[in-house]
Amino acid sequence: MHHEITAPRPVAQDPARGIIDIGSNTVRLVIFGGPPRAPAVLHNEKIQARLGKGVAETGRLSEKGMKLALTSLARYAAILRLHRVEDVQCVATAAVRDAPNGGEFLDRVRDLGLSPRLLSGEEEAVGSAHGVLSAFPGAHGIVGDLGGGSLELIDIADDRCTHGTSLPLGTLRLPALREEGGVKFTRKIAKMLRSAQWSTAHDQPLYLVGGSWRALARFAMEQMDWPIDDPHGFELTPEDALRLARTVNAPKLAARLTGAKPVPGKGTTTKALPRITVPGVSTARLASLPDAAALLAVLVRELKPQRLIFSSWGLREGLLANGFDAATRAADPMLAGVAAFVATYGPELPALAQEMVRWTARAVPDTVQEDAPRIERLRLGATMLALASLDTEPNLRTEQAVNWALRKRWVGLTARGRAMIALAVLANSGRTAVPPQLPRLAPISALRDAVAWGLATRLARRIGGGAVAALAGTSLRIDGNALVLAVRPDLAPLCSEMVDKDLRVLAECLGLVPRLDILPEGVELP
Repeated sequence: MHHEITAPRPVAQDPARGIIDIGSNTVRLVIFGGPPRAPAVLHNEKIQARLGKGVAETGRLSEKGMKLALTSLARYAAILRLHRVEDVQCVATAAVRDAPNGGEFLDRVRDLGLSPRLLSGEEEAVGSAHGVLSAFPGAHGIVGDLGGGSLELIDIADDRCTHGTSLPLGTLRLPALREEGGVKFTRKIAKMLRSAQWSTAHDQPLYLVGGSWRALARFAMEQMDWPIDDPHGFELTPEDALRLARTVNAPKLAARLTGAKPVPGKGTTTKALPRITVPGVSTARLASLPDAAALLAVLVRELKPQRLIFSSWGLREGLLANGFDAATRAADPMLAGVAAFVATYGPELPALAQEMVRWTARAVPDTVQEDAPRIERLRLGATMLALASLDTEPNLRTEQAVNWALRKRWVGLTARGRAMIALAVLANSGRTAVPPQLPRLAPISALRDAVAWGLATRLARRIGGGAVAALAGTSLRIDGNALVLAVRPDLAPLCSEMVDKDLRVLAECLGLVPRLDILPEGVELP
């Protein structure tokens, strides 16, 4: 059974929205635009003010850190004015919350014309949870948001958040906690978790939010030669996470990540080793990986999650999601994002893709994949991207479309979904061989389905050159062992040799015999 999936209609862009996040490690400005359900980042910049470092060392925000933060905030306020962004949320988190001079600092922020809001630990946890729920509709499990000053944990289920807590376990605090060795570090973390009633086993996903977690995911992806380089949605088993933690904390590798000299020992050198680099990850983030990995290992052992899922959406996206109405909240973020993207190539493309999906529905066999309605949305997303690729450079369009599928951030899309869309856009260009990296992301049965989607899209656009009227005057269906293309007599000239070839190739893919029926005058389409 095929399920009707509707492409979002392109709408007028909402006014830009700004988020200023005064964190313990960084102070960041993000300006969002595009559709509310799939916001696009129009501007993103940050400064490492390390406000939490002073708090960790002296209990107060340092004057140096505050000065650096305020200089950047003044710049952010000017940028927002220049872009005429009126919807601005400015929030401060753990470092400002914990410091006795945090209130004084916020007064100086207000002098810049901003309206900062100090979040409690629970509010910070809830904001991150809303970001995860927005990115993974229907998510249930635990959200763990690791910042510079704190770790927020919160339960999510049925679009609700419960049991939110904030622990002083940010990346700026972890080095001091680890100084007495791994055993005492583990005991300290376990004691904190018990005190906050977070020591029970959770046989459900653990969603990881925060720059250091994402950097850890990127490191793991590089080590695995993973076909995708966006850490959003990347998954690890608990066993893989523990192995990763051990790898990252091996002395030589840890020294290469942090830039420190290895500890002298038999057969070792005391010279600094070459630093490890990971595309898209700063050296400062890489330096935090041993500490973040050590913390993650304790969380895995104590919470016993079913699997670990990395999320690029957290507090900032959660603040946006708080303003959603019911209709926006219910929308599919992947389809909203793809529709907005392809509309930049042609505003009619989302609607045309919808018609092509309807036209091919009776010819594409029922999927054997689990969660059929979620699979159907992938077919619509693949069709939209396939159509958009036709408006790009002919020599580059196929590779470009595959890159869109595998590398562009589509929130709400799993690795399996990316692989299926990538193969569908390949088949739309006539290439049905499965690239060797895709079976790592999706089972071969799913990839076979995707080839049929792409070939069906190719036939749908070939029959009338992308004209909706051609789809209305023809039909495609399976009749016994035949794949039948029925055509009204007035549209018979559309049935060229190329159309016949595309019909034959699709039929062969489906294990059917192709048949072309030119209908007599007055006979309705079957």
